[in-house]
Amino acid sequence: MPIADCQLKIEAVELKPTLDALYASFNVADSAVDPIQIVRRFERPDDREVVGFCAAALAFGRVASVLQSIERVLAIMGDRPAEYVRRFDPRRRAAAFDGFVHRWIRGADVLALVWLLKQMTDRHGSIEGFFLEGFAAGSPDVGPALDDFSRRARALDLRRAYGRVPQRPGVCYFFPRPSSGSGCKRLNLFLRWMVRHDSLDLGVWRRVPASALVVPLDTHVIRLGRCLRLTQYTSPGWRMAEEITASLRRLDPLDPVKYDFALCHLGMMNACGFNRAQRDSQCPLRGVCRPRASRRRRSRRPSVRV
Repeated sequence: MPIADCQLKIEAVELKPTLDALYASFNVADSAVDPIQIVRRFERPDDREVVGFCAAALAFGRVASVLQSIERVLAIMGDRPAEYVRRFDPRRRAAAFDGFVHRWIRGADVLALVWLLKQMTDRHGSIEGFFLEGFAAGSPDVGPALDDFSRRARALDLRRAYGRVPQRPGVCYFFPRPSSGSGCKRLNLFLRWMVRHDSLDLGVWRRVPASALVVPLDTHVIRLGRCLRLTQYTSPGWRMAEEITASLRRLDPLDPVKYDFALCHLGMMNACGFNRAQRDSQCPLRGVCRPRASRRRRSRRPSVRV
């Protein structure tokens, strides 16, 4: 066995018990405030799919602001969001989205998003059906399928939502592409919710294996990924997401992304020792987290943060 591969195997053996224990401690429905708790309120799979996509699409910014924006969209959709999407007419419903603002996203962008979801549902029966058109069984990860998903989504009609379509429609922010270097955090978050099934994730989709998922790359996962030596990249993007996922796949080949929720919320709760006086002494990752232990290489791709 090459020396590098041997070292990776040793690191995985050391890291797995700690991350498995961390996963178990967070694998409780109310272990941390998270948008998935809103999605879980709905029982029907089609409602969970629609609410999940909208919630993940808006999952950027402060948690309180994210939750507030999701709730406002759901107040418009009502108790049966999937039925709302199936009957959606953007010209008749446009006024309901007036005044909506989430960071740089405006009501017209959310209107366009719902309109795209309706077109996906009309053509393929569900968002899953639309996604599966570009997913090849046996693919090592969802990267190519995500790229195809976003490409085809952006090609759908936008005129009925926007009227005169802007040169850079805001709705395109919801459909980034790995081929552009994006880490596709929000799309990967949606896929995690839909594909995985435990006390947190919903398992609505049945034809995409958990082994093909890619970690949703946010600030906290990036920081902890580097501290745990899960990646050598310094610039966020698809290559970093792939490398962190590949490292986690050495710990659990069938379900590498199961660690995402715990790592993300550990960082959000400021519970790790990173950049604090006590550092490793009170960190749940003590003994395995080495922020300065590895040499890092820069990504050759430009940083893309959507």
